[in-house]
Amino acid sequence: MSVLRGKHILLGITAGIAAYKTATLVRLFIKAGAEVKVVMTPAAKDFITPLTLSTLSKNPVHSTFTDEDDDSAVWNNHVELGLWADLMIIAPATANSLAKMANGTSDNLLIATYLSAKCPVYFAPAMDLDMYKHPSTASSFDKLRDYGNIIIPAAHGELASGLVGEGRMAEPEIILKFIEDHVLENLPLRGRRVLLTAGPTYEAIDPVRFIGNHSSGKMGFAIAQAALEMGAEVVMITGPTHESFNHDLMTVIPVMSADEMYKAVHENYPDVDVAILSAAVSDYKPKTVSETKIKKRDNSLTIKLEPTKDILASCGASKKKQVLVGFALETNNELENAIDKLKRKNLDLIVLNSLNDAGAGFGTETNKVTFIDRQQNVTALPLKSKAEVGVDIMNEILKFFNA
Repeated sequence: MSVLRGKHILLGITAGIAAYKTATLVRLFIKAGAEVKVVMTPAAKDFITPLTLSTLSKNPVHSTFTDEDDDSAVWNNHVELGLWADLMIIAPATANSLAKMANGTSDNLLIATYLSAKCPVYFAPAMDLDMYKHPSTASSFDKLRDYGNIIIPAAHGELASGLVGEGRMAEPEIILKFIEDHVLENLPLRGRRVLLTAGPTYEAIDPVRFIGNHSSGKMGFAIAQAALEMGAEVVMITGPTHESFNHDLMTVIPVMSADEMYKAVHENYPDVDVAILSAAVSDYKPKTVSETKIKKRDNSLTIKLEPTKDILASCGASKKKQVLVGFALETNNELENAIDKLKRKNLDLIVLNSLNDAGAGFGTETNKVTFIDRQQNVTALPLKSKAEVGVDIMNEILKFFNA
C-alpha cells in the first residue's frame, strides 16, 4: 500500500513528446490507490488522446473551459478542480507551460487550474537540451520553487532531437517514487515507530476448543491505517482476525494466545516510540490444556483458569521513552475504572469506550470513545466511524511529540 492511497491526484499534461508516458503514470497512481483526474493543454492532445487517459483514470479528461461540441455544456470549473486535488503533478512540463506558470499567464484551462490549486504542486520538466539550459527556463524554475512548487529533476539521456543531455522527463516509476518519498518526508510521524496490538486472543482448552472474545480487530487496524498515513512505521501484533491490509511500512506479526502476544510485544517494545495496545487480551487461560479432544459427557465440566500475563502493566513498568496507550472497555463506573487503570498501569493515555453506548464495542463499524491523559484531562468524542476514531487517537498521540 502506498502513502498515496486515497489521495486525489490532478495530473496536468502539456504538449511534449513525453506525454505518451502519462498513460503509464496514470496507471501507477491508480495502482497506488489514488483517484486521478487529468487536465490537458489543447495541444497535448496531439501527443496522447483524452480517450486513453479517461479510460485509465475512469474520470473525464478536460482540456478546455467548455465542451466545444456542445453549446449547452456546463463549463469545466478550474476552481473546483484545483480545490479537489490533494496533489497536482504537471508532467511533462514544457518550457512554454513553465513560463506561463511562473508568470501567471492564464490562457488555458490547465494554467487556470494550476493558479487555483491550494495543494502541493510538482512539475516534471521535459524539453530539449538547449531549451533546458536557457536562462529563461532557469528563471522559470527559480520562480516556481519560490512559489513553493516542487521540481522533479529531469533525467540525462537521449532527447527527441537526437541530442544527449538533460531535459528528458523522469520515468513514470521515478516520478511516483519521488512524490511518495516527498510526501512521506513531510508527514508528522516520519521516522517514528508505532507498536500496535489488535484483535482477540484465543486460549486453548483442547486441540479444537478455546476461550476467546468477540473482538474483530477493526479498531486496531483503523489506528494502524491512521498511523501509516502520518508516516509512521507500524509493527502490528494481531490475534485471530479477518482484518488485513498490506503496506510497505507495516510489519504484521500474527499470534494466537496471550502468552504469544506478550512475547511478541516485549520483543519489539524497546525499539518503538509509541505502543498502542488495543487488543482484547484474555485475562484468564485454562491452567491445563488437554492434548486430546475432551469428549462430551452428561455431567458438567469444570475448567480451572489462571491469570494471563498483564501485557499493558508490564509495558508500563518497563517504559522508558515510549508513549504508552491503553484501552478500557467498560460496562459500569466507566470513568472511575478507566482512571484507575491509567494510574495502575503507568499509561500516558487511555481510550475509554462503553458497551452501554449504542454503536460502540466489538464488531461494529463505529465507536464512541473518551480520552483520558496522565493529568486526567477528559475529552469525550461523539460517535464516529472507527476510521475517524483512529485518526483522532493518532492526533491525540501527536500532542506528546509537539509539546
